[in-house]
Amino acid sequence: MSARLCSLINTELAIVQAPMAGVQGSKLAIAVSNAGGLGSLPCAMLSDDTLLAELNTLSKHTDKPYQLNFFCHTPPQPDNTAEAAWRQLLSPYYNEFGLDITNIKSGPARKPFTSATADLIEKFKPPVISYHFGLPNASLLERIKSWGSVILASATTVEEALWLQAHGADAIIAQGLEAGGHRGMFLSSNINEQLPLRDLLAAIKPLINIPIIAAGGISSANTIAEIMTLGADGVQIGTAFLLCPEADTSAVHRRALHDKAHPTTLTNIFSGRPARGISNRLIRELGPINPHAPAFPLASTAIGPLRSHAEKQESSDFSPLWAGSDYHHCRDIPAAQLVAELACGFASNNTP
Repeated sequence: MSARLCSLINTELAIVQAPMAGVQGSKLAIAVSNAGGLGSLPCAMLSDDTLLAELNTLSKHTDKPYQLNFFCHTPPQPDNTAEAAWRQLLSPYYNEFGLDITNIKSGPARKPFTSATADLIEKFKPPVISYHFGLPNASLLERIKSWGSVILASATTVEEALWLQAHGADAIIAQGLEAGGHRGMFLSSNINEQLPLRDLLAAIKPLINIPIIAAGGISSANTIAEIMTLGADGVQIGTAFLLCPEADTSAVHRRALHDKAHPTTLTNIFSGRPARGISNRLIRELGPINPHAPAFPLASTAIGPLRSHAEKQESSDFSPLWAGSDYHHCRDIPAAQLVAELACGFASNNTP
């Protein structure tokens, strides 16, 4: 099965490195692409200048395929009432740290993909572009495909997979409930509809004609071998790369991954949208799903100063520690070594 995906994305291996905003840049993407997988650059939180710099770095250091990842959410209108209620809920923590809750500055924005973004990246003609939270509009997607770019997109339900196939995706990333980071859900906000990876694969496989990339709870060659027998064309892996030296994972995040002391959970308190991360103080005390969290991505603004203050004290109590359910298998090894080890999972499943 892996041959179909490798042919589509032009890689040696059917391994996609999950784009992980905030914990990686082009260095990890280059290492994975040069090792035979598909390295990924998360772009939704990058300024235009940084995105251009990262694209130039990618072009300089690899001649292998890579993917750029973007968001397709609709930015919410500011809601002063919701923001005031959120800040009131967070005020005890501001008081604890001696911080001024009336003087909050916005952090990095999470931007949706637009025609202006397309203008910026067009000269690079990225080999692969992936989307979270749906797809761009039809005319914009047609423009991107005219460059020869392959389109991947995340689905968390059968309905989303069918929608993506009908609206122009070249391959589906089946994001199981075990996956770290933000859920790619876009047709529904009901987290009770989210399925574990194996159930999701079983549900969508008979209905989808394009390649399916399995994501969520995959961290070893043995797991890859199992998932491939279930009909996947390839795998997307993120959490396993978090401790690689090429990742930009923060010191407190790395410590939490090493400690292996807490389970992961879905939470909306760090951004306003469900995402899987390692449980910490803020999740335990406010969440994990809190109805007062402003709409994505506005919830993150008031969390920012608390996170910054705590991390300076080497505390991860207020940090989004994104990780999949299988994070206990993370190791401090180079990305190329990890890719080589994971590739062994295809040895027993090399059917065309």
